[in-house]
Amino acid sequence: MFSYSAQRPTGNNLLDYLVKADRDSLGVKLEGWQARTGQIIYEPGSNVDHAYFPIGSTMASFRIAFDDGSEIETGLIGREGALGGIVSHGHLPAFARSVAQVGGDFARISLVELEKIKESNKRVRELFNRYADCMLAQIFQTTACNAAHSVEQRAAKWLLAAANRTGSSDLTLTQDQLAGLLGVGRTYVSRVIGKLRRQGVISNGRTRIRIDDMTGLQSSSCACNACVERHFDEVLRGVYPEGPAREDKTIETL
Repeated sequence: MFSYSAQRPTGNNLLDYLVKADRDSLGVKLEGWQARTGQIIYEPGSNVDHAYFPIGSTMASFRIAFDDGSEIETGLIGREGALGGIVSHGHLPAFARSVAQVGGDFARISLVELEKIKESNKRVRELFNRYADCMLAQIFQTTACNAAHSVEQRAAKWLLAAANRTGSSDLTLTQDQLAGLLGVGRTYVSRVIGKLRRQGVISNGRTRIRIDDMTGLQSSSCACNACVERHFDEVLRGVYPEGPAREDKTIETL
């Protein structure tokens, strides 16, 4: 389980974007928390009382449910980010369902403690404000992608995003789950997976999809991931505009 150490990176890129002194102001209040794959973190309307930071290969998703029981994924959160009211003041109800898409370790902090830290530390406050802008950009891009791009492009985009966020080309994912996340029938996803498999881009089993040809998968995807990644880079860079020396020179965003 996650345990904060001032002597090593946390495994969450958003936290590790902070220089050591700023990160330490958060670290003393972070606690470890674990979720299994499929575990619900927040339900719509539930009280958001903690912020969660996925560690390593852990990944969460935001989903919107419909009256017929179906749901569609509106955002992925992996080691690049956080979920749970990092810019809000006080406890607010959740709007979307938050689910551990890939179970594992999280670092979490109560919003009460986070508010105190943001009030006293300008850099922490600035980082989370800028990250909120990045999340909004991701939601905008996802909305446009769902409307404009084919199932194949969106499926390839989702697989690439999941690989980037988890740091692994071996994804724990069924075709039913992918269909649900894309908001389409399983038949459509089966066709796409079959095509990518025949092309040697992926291989798959009952509960796993492995990316064998990252370049080939990128060719099948739309450019939405790259658009969001560029925005992350541009916006988060403003937290330290003077460019101080940091122990971690390169920070992955997505």
